Amino acid sequence: MGSALAFNSTLTPSDIVISDTAAEKLKELFADVGDEMDAIRIFVSGGGCGGMTYGMTFSDEKTPFDSVLDSGEYKVFVDTVALNYMRGVEIDFVDKGMGEASFVFNNVFSSTGGSGTCGACGASGGCGA
Repeated sequence: MGSALAFNSTLTPSDIVISDTAAEKLKELFADVGDEMDAIRIFVSGGGCGGMTYGMTFSDEKTPFDSVLDSGEYKVFVDTVALNYMRGVEIDFVDKGMGEASFVFNNVFSSTGGSGTCGACGASGGCGA
């Protein structure tokens, strides 16, 4: 019988790095929502000239295609497609003051050689052409 690659449903801290600041904020968020949600889902979407975008949302359902990072205090779900774009990303939480605080994703899409911006504009007629 031929060997097939096994789906690894467990993420390690080297797959997705969560800074101490972001980890503390995630703990706070889960304390606020109680037992209603199981995890934070990280996703990617888009493409084209605007590049890929990333996001996070609460999730109450794990799919068969999700890998899980379990910190003990919270879980992070990432599906296989998103993980291909995000492996090695660092998630941080930045508070700039004046109510401007957010999670930031560092080194996103470095594995694809891009920065999420359109590098094909110009000779091809520009973005959206």
